[in-house]
Amino acid sequence: MIEVNELTKRYGKTTAVNGLTFTVRPGHVTGFLGPNGAGKSTTLRMLLGLTESTSGTATIDGHLFRDHPRGLRHAGALLDAHDVHGGRSAAAYLSALARSNGIPRRWVDEVLEEVGLAPAARRRIGGFSPGHEAAARHRHGPARRLPVLLFDQPVNGLDPEGVRWVRGLFRRLAAEGRTVFVSSHLMSETQNTTEHLIVIGRGELIADESVTEFAARGTRQSVTVRTSDTTALASVLEAEGALVQPAGSGTEEWLTVTGLSAARIGELASHHRIVLLELATRTFSLEEAFMELTADSVEYRAGESR
Repeated sequence: MIEVNELTKRYGKTTAVNGLTFTVRPGHVTGFLGPNGAGKSTTLRMLLGLTESTSGTATIDGHLFRDHPRGLRHAGALLDAHDVHGGRSAAAYLSALARSNGIPRRWVDEVLEEVGLAPAARRRIGGFSPGHEAAARHRHGPARRLPVLLFDQPVNGLDPEGVRWVRGLFRRLAAEGRTVFVSSHLMSETQNTTEHLIVIGRGELIADESVTEFAARGTRQSVTVRTSDTTALASVLEAEGALVQPAGSGTEEWLTVTGLSAARIGELASHHRIVLLELATRTFSLEEAFMELTADSVEYRAGESR
């Protein structure tokens, strides 16, 4: 389990992380989201003792990571896949990790087999094709038998097969009761992989809840309606206080309605004898909720004049 309590990091007059408190529990894949500059990487580095906190604590299974004499027996992290030396082979890289942490040599062969890199075990990582090199770098990082795992942008550079493999790995590790904490900028991948979210902005906590709860509170629900008489239906729904808009150009029969449920729209249409051809509640994406709820936390925006 990961516990962060009133964690703060200041660089001179700049506060990167400000009084951050959250818990990442085992048995779930937890996503770690925030705009650029939100403090995600700084938080992960403080968890691993790579950056000293100004105040507060960040512990793994109740202890500071630096207090573990052999850290890889307790937690594994992939903060930058390019930290793997391109001149070393997969086997040599993992052997060094095993030897320095008192892990049996057989662990190396088991890990290489598990991640599908056994045939390339003696090849230098830098000699792989760009796609295979990315896969090797990423797969070496999470390939450890550990109770707690942290990942920063784990699918960057991976092909679809690699992304699918990583997604399955995360879910399997969580199902085995491990703590899996994943920072990512890819909203669609986060929505497909994680169950719980920690969202921060400007170094402060914005949300600590399930993916479903976060997406649901990001914006009001809308309903898409198809009818042969949009004018009559729009008049009825607006009289009930709904916001009614055409559902895009070239869709004369379609309306987007906010402020009323699908059930209520159906009742009103039936009462006024308006035929509905289709009626569906639109589920907003994680990306839409994220953009709305973190809008005030974005430090640099594309397209802004200087």
